[in-house]
Amino acid sequence: MKVLVTGATGYIGGRLVPRLLSHGVEVRCMTRDPARLNLAPWRNRVEVVAADALDAGTLDEALDGCDSAYYLIHAMEDATEDYVSRDRQSAENFGTAAAAAGLRRIVYLGGLGEDDTELSTHLQSRHEVGRILASGATPVTEYRAAVIIGSGSVSFEMIRHLTEVLPVMFRPRWASTQCQPIAVRNVLEVLIAALDELDTDHHLYEIGGPDVLSYEEMMVTYAEVAQLARRIVVPFPLFSARLAPWAIGVVTPLTDAIVRPLIASLGSDVVVHRPGPPGLDPASLFDYRTAVRLALNRISEDNVETRWSDAVTQPALPLPGDPQWSGATMFVDQRSHPSLAPPEDVFWAVKRIGGDVGYYAMDWAWHVRGWFDSLIGGVGLRRGRRHPEDLRPGESLDFFRVVEVDANLHRLTLEAEMKVPGSAWLSWKIQSTDKGSTLVQSARFVPRGLLGRLYWWALLPFHAPIWRRMVRRIARTAEHRQNIQP
Repeated sequence: MKVLVTGATGYIGGRLVPRLLSHGVEVRCMTRDPARLNLAPWRNRVEVVAADALDAGTLDEALDGCDSAYYLIHAMEDATEDYVSRDRQSAENFGTAAAAAGLRRIVYLGGLGEDDTELSTHLQSRHEVGRILASGATPVTEYRAAVIIGSGSVSFEMIRHLTEVLPVMFRPRWASTQCQPIAVRNVLEVLIAALDELDTDHHLYEIGGPDVLSYEEMMVTYAEVAQLARRIVVPFPLFSARLAPWAIGVVTPLTDAIVRPLIASLGSDVVVHRPGPPGLDPASLFDYRTAVRLALNRISEDNVETRWSDAVTQPALPLPGDPQWSGATMFVDQRSHPSLAPPEDVFWAVKRIGGDVGYYAMDWAWHVRGWFDSLIGGVGLRRGRRHPEDLRPGESLDFFRVVEVDANLHRLTLEAEMKVPGSAWLSWKIQSTDKGSTLVQSARFVPRGLLGRLYWWALLPFHAPIWRRMVRRIARTAEHRQNIQP
C-alpha cells in the first residue's frame, strides 16, 4: 500500500509518517518545501514530492500511484490571508485530483463541534473542509477531535504556559466550556487504523478520551500533574474575546494569528456525540492526567518529535544572496573570530543558540525584545526550541525559523519572525584553518520603506556590541568544550 501524507511537516503529519512506516506502509510526503524534511529521522525511507493543494496543477504527480491519502492541511495560522477561503480552495482541488487519480480513500482530521450550534469560524471551516472532501467521488473517513494533548501540541502548549506562568488564573466565561481531550498517541492509532477500511462509504467519526472537562479543570489538573503550587482561580467574566488573545500571547508562545481563532472556538462545547470508529472504546484510551504526564515526560527527556510551530503556511523567503535579491537594499553586519577549536565544535556551539542557552551576549536585551514582540502580537521568545542541540530546517527557534542547517558545510541560517519593518536573517559559517577554525557571523536586513531604514540605523548602536560579543563568545564556548586554552 502506498499512502500520501499531506502536511508531513506539521505536528500530526510529522508523527504519523514514522508510525505508518513501522506498519509496513509505503509513504509519500507532500510538501511545498522538500528541504524542510531533509533532516527528518525517517527521510531516507519515504518519497518526497513538492506540491501545494492551492495549486491544482501540482497535485496529479503527488497522488499518482497512491492508494490512500491523509489530508492534514489547515491554514488557520496564516494571518495575512483569508484562511477560510484557502481551506475551501485546497479541499476542492484535492478532492478533484483524488478522484482523477482513482484514490481508494481520503482520511481527514477535523474538529469537534455540533453542526446545528453556533460554531466559531475556525470550527465551521474544519467542518466545511470535511463536507467538500466527502462531496467528491473518493470515499472519505473524517475524524473529529477536540483538544489534542501531546508534547508540542498547540492546545497543550497553551494550557501548559498559562498554568505555569500564572499563579493566579482569571476565569473568563469560556473557562467553563466543556471539552473532551484526547492524547496524541490515541489520535495517531485511530488515523492508522483507518487504512483498514475497505468499503466505499463515507464515514464521519467523533473521537475523544474518557474525560469530559472544562478548560478550567484542565488547567487545574495540569498544575497537579506537573506538581505546581495550587492555582488560585478568580472569576473574571469581563475577560473578553478581544482582550484574551493579547493576554494569552504575552504569557504563551502562541502567535496572535493562532490565538484569535482558538479563543473564538472556546465558546463552543466540543464533546463526542456521534459514534466513534468500530471497535474503539473511549474507556480504553489514555485519560487526561496520563496524557499530560506522558507529554511532560517527553519534554523533560528532550524527546519532542514535532511542535505546533514547525508548521508554516507561507513558503520561506528567499535566502540573502539568491538572484532575486540583486538590486534590493540590504544592510549587512558581518564579523569573524578565530577559534582554536575544530569546525565541528564551533558548529556545536552555534547550534545551541537560543532556548535555555540564550544568545551568548546581553541575554537580558534579547528577553526585553522578546517581551516587546509578544506585547505587539509577535511570536516572542516563548516558543523556545524542540531540542537543546539538534536543529532541523523549517522548525522554530524562539522568534526565528531555521532556514538552513548543514553539518557538512558547518552552516546555519535563521530567519527572523519577530515583528520588524523588513526581513532579517542571522547566519553562521565555519571555515577550517591550520590553527583550528574561523567563525563568520552575518546579520542581514532588507528594510521595508523608510521605517525599515530608520529601524536599522536606530538600533545599530545596540546591535553592534551584541553581535561583536556573540561571535567572540561562541568561538570561546567551542574551545571550552574540550578545555582548549587560547
